[in-house]
Formats: sequence, structure tokens, C-alpha cells
Amino acid sequence: MSVIRQDDLISSVADALQFISYYHPLDFIQSLHQAYEKEQNPAARDAMAQMLVNSRMCAQGRRPLCQDTGIVTVFVKIGMNVTWDAKMSVTDMINEGVRRAYLNPDNVLRASILADPAGARTNTKDNTPAVIHYEVVEGDTVDIQIAAKGGGSENKSKMAMLNPSDSIVDWVVKTVPTMGAGWCPPGMLGIGIGGTAEKAAVMAKESLMGAIDIHELRKRGPQNRIEELRLEIMDRVN
Repeated sequence: MSVIRQDDLISSVADALQFISYYHPLDFIQSLHQAYEKEQNPAARDAMAQMLVNSRMCAQGRRPLCQDTGIVTVFVKIGMNVTWDAKMSVTDMINEGVRRAYLNPDNVLRASILADPAGARTNTKDNTPAVIHYEVVEGDTVDIQIAAKGGGSENKSKMAMLNPSDSIVDWVVKTVPTMGAGWCPPGMLGIGIGGTAEKAAVMAKESLMGAIDIHELRKRGPQNRIEELRLEIMDRVN
């Protein structure tokens, strides 16, 4: 039976947030480089080259990839057989990890979260609280996936209630141009389909945690309807 200790969870969250502040995931870099090699438009190629150079500079200097260091979004899967060695709640432990990461004197990250957003709008100064989604699963482990979601892209979120006869692809293609440029290129689309309104929104967010494999998918070809939709959206949006 696994024992999850309070200090271990807090430090893991803090370390993860510092890590993702200056390192892009490898699949992102590889995918962007492949897109750069295929791109024919000079302006687009130049923009991609700048992003790749910026990524390397941030990794080498261990400085944030963007001045917007994000709203911390966390997906937690807790095994039913886990034992805790902790006095704090899981939510409090995660938020303490966020606090330590954003106040780290070696790489201070911008705090963007407001208390009382409909009133005084006072900055909490440490980017807490995080947005946390929980799932209780079988097993004796705790899996935590963390994203620092930029406010620009978060504010571009869209939702629609479609009729059964409506085209999902048509709606996406129609909606993307209305989002403008504030979500910072290169844009990644997370799409949730089905469930209630809040379930679809969470699925859309969680889909962005998956591997970036669109180039591999195109090479091998789609094997189900979801993969067909991904390729159709990719082609029509671009």
C-alpha cells in the first residue's frame, strides 16, 4: 500500500510548475519543428523559427516561456487504496505547491489570480487557488497532471449546444476566426463533445494534456471517427 507524504506532494507540485515554466514538452517542440519544415509561407516560417529560438533560450536560461505564467489547472487521480501521511487536505497541499513555485526566488512567476473577482479584484500574490479536478480510481497511486493555462487562451474558450444534425467540424471552423490572436500562436484546440455543459468543458481542457501526435496520425491514417474528425479539423482550420 502506497503512502503519500505531505511534503512529497507539495514539492512535486512546486517542482513541476517551475519545470513547465521554462521547458516546452518534447512532443510540442518536435511537432512545431515538423510544421516549420513543411510551411511555405515566409511570415509563418519566421514566426515558428522565433518560437523555437525562444523555447531554447528559456530552457537554457531557465526563465519563463511567456510573461503570462498561467492559471494552474490540475487533474488529480487518487487511488482508492492510497494512504496519506499528511495533516493538510489534498487541495491545500496542491495550493501550497503552487505558492512555493510562484514565489521561488530563483525564478519568480507572475501571479494572475484574483480574490473576489466580482468585487475588489485583489491579486492573491501567489497565484492560488489552483483549479483542481479530482477523480477517484482503482489502485494505490496518485497521478497529478499540471498545466499553467495562459489567461489569453482561457479567455477565448467557446461553447455551443449543437443539434444532432449540426456539423462539429463546421462549428469549429466557423468559431476559430472569431477568437482573434489573443490566445497566442501556435494555437492548440482542445475539444470536448458530449455530456453536460460543464463536463464538455472539462473534457476539452483535459484533451490538451494528451500527446501531440497529429503528424504521426496523418502518416498512418485514421482508425476511428475521432481520428477522422481530428484530421478534418486540422486541415480545414489551417
